[in-house]
Amino acid sequence: MPRIVGIDLPKEKIIEKALTYIYGIGPSNSKLILKSAGIDSHKRSKDLTEEEISNITSIIQATYKTEGDLRKIVSTNIKRLIDTGTYRGSRHRRGLPVRGQRTRTNARTRKGPKKTVGIVRAKAAKRPAGAGGTDEKK
Repeated sequence: MPRIVGIDLPKEKIIEKALTYIYGIGPSNSKLILKSAGIDSHKRSKDLTEEEISNITSIIQATYKTEGDLRKIVSTNIKRLIDTGTYRGSRHRRGLPVRGQRTRTNARTRKGPKKTVGIVRAKAAKRPAGAGGTDEKK
């Protein structure tokens, strides 16, 4: 199992797809990385040599922000939006969709599971004794 930039890539996947397991690298960046490294994109990740793995790692570290660095940048951008009080920041703070999607229906990914709102019935203990119930025996 090759390890690139701290991520274990799946052995049986084609390297072009396996590189997308790294946060910050999508399909198009994966193709560019393999093209600049001179590696066949249909090669399985288990078939890579140590030299090819180190070549891919050096290209990624030199040209892309990935994993922890990228996550830190994204989180600081969101914190900045929240601190400046922008509309997008308020949507992030409230856990609602940020990019203009409707919220009357759908939006369950951001809002979480549905919380049913309804009438709460009075408990049986609050009823007066002998008020038409079958609790008492004569």
